[in-house]
Amino acid sequence: MSVVILDFGSQFTRLIARRLRELGAYSVILPGAASLERILQEKPQGIVLSGGPSSVYDAGAPKPAPGVLDLDVPVLGVCYGMQFLAHEAGGDVKRAGKREYGKADLTRYGGQLFEGIQGEFVAWMSHSDSVTQLPAGYEVVAETEDTPVTAIENRAARRYGVQFHPEVVHTPKGGQLLANFLTICGAARDWNAEHIIEELIDGVRAQVGDGRVLLAISGGVDSSTLGLLLARAIGEKLTAVFIDHGLLRLGEREQVEAALKPLGVNLITVDARTEFMAALDGVSDPEEKRKIIGREFIRAFEREARTHGPFDFLAQGTLYPDVIESAGGEGAANIKSHHNVGGLPDDLQFKLVEPFRTLFKDEVRALAALLGLPEHIRMRHPFPGPGLAIRCLGAISEDRLDILRRVDDIFISGLREFGLYDGCSQALAILTPIQSVGVMGDERTYSYTAALRAVTTDDFMTAEWARLPYEFLATMSNRIVNQVHEINRVVYDITGKPPATIEWE
Repeated sequence: MSVVILDFGSQFTRLIARRLRELGAYSVILPGAASLERILQEKPQGIVLSGGPSSVYDAGAPKPAPGVLDLDVPVLGVCYGMQFLAHEAGGDVKRAGKREYGKADLTRYGGQLFEGIQGEFVAWMSHSDSVTQLPAGYEVVAETEDTPVTAIENRAARRYGVQFHPEVVHTPKGGQLLANFLTICGAARDWNAEHIIEELIDGVRAQVGDGRVLLAISGGVDSSTLGLLLARAIGEKLTAVFIDHGLLRLGEREQVEAALKPLGVNLITVDARTEFMAALDGVSDPEEKRKIIGREFIRAFEREARTHGPFDFLAQGTLYPDVIESAGGEGAANIKSHHNVGGLPDDLQFKLVEPFRTLFKDEVRALAALLGLPEHIRMRHPFPGPGLAIRCLGAISEDRLDILRRVDDIFISGLREFGLYDGCSQALAILTPIQSVGVMGDERTYSYTAALRAVTTDDFMTAEWARLPYEFLATMSNRIVNQVHEINRVVYDITGKPPATIEWE
């Protein structure tokens, strides 16, 4: 039993799934045009039609397959999904006189979706089209100053629509609205970490069978948790390999080995720094860097497979945000490729095992706690697979990586010292190619600019820049320019996601 989300290309579709899971309901995302037969395989208790960039009047506008809307289950349309519901039932949708983007206050709300909600309701809007005439059987249950038809319902048919995004953090009471939809659906609320572990272990055993698995260990929470899960699922058929590609943070290789070997993980460390640095020599384009690193990772694993194999599968800790940012949804733009899901060579000699592909970071952390991963690893900030290569802007070199390592170590150590690390979801330092004039000790300098970035987020799909204290930032700036003489200027990134991504490349 599940709630099926039909994806029409919204970058926020995965957030809908995440919110529903947070509320204890299992949800699955399917392509917007998924067949009726495919949807019925999930035994849907309700259906959500996602948002998307299309207009209902576009040629080839996405829509559910025939028969889907005839199912006797509640349906919730979000943004484009609401417009489609109204249009399909005989209502009118037109270009809005004023485009709404950002936060808006509901001036009136009611109906089943808003049951039990009181006080101010702030909604996150992002739409150009609006419903201008209701179809028969529907009524308006919410409005804003600029959008008279902000939410609609047909109680008899159990059809509902909202013109805003209840799934994003910018709609604070959106979770209560989604909970009301689950109540309307009669959906079970038994989705939890224990349930996830059982399903993942069963899935891995079914996929792998008697095969042997090679796992890429980075030392982060995703790959470390995956190592523990696979060890529980398939035992000695797992071999974990840590590739030192020369793009790690200061002392990271030693930390990874010290953290995982005592846990009983069969960890093999491979020094591949020479190969990676040679392949990246002179490469400045970030997409090309990612593809080269993805390719070299596979090549390194293939070498280890010949030595320690044979292996049948390659395991990766790919998460939902990786998939969506690599254009995982229908009609979604490709923002950047991830080394887990983009850039893999066409002649890949392993079958992929990606148990976390449908999970969010917080769900993986919950699994990690149950599997016994030490807290300092479990709560470690994410670190990208391409490592410092995408935080050292432009072409990389050993000298520039050394500069970045020292800056990063000062920043991360400072966050821990000031008690700010756990309040940030991710923090990083970036070495820019910008050089500027400065003065140190009465002498002119012409040195690099370093950027510091820290964000807070619940899901890594959207993020706010962390409001770190001025005193802390001033201390970090002083320490960096005094201890890393190749730096004479430090800036702090105050851009959210969107419009920026968390990483700079």
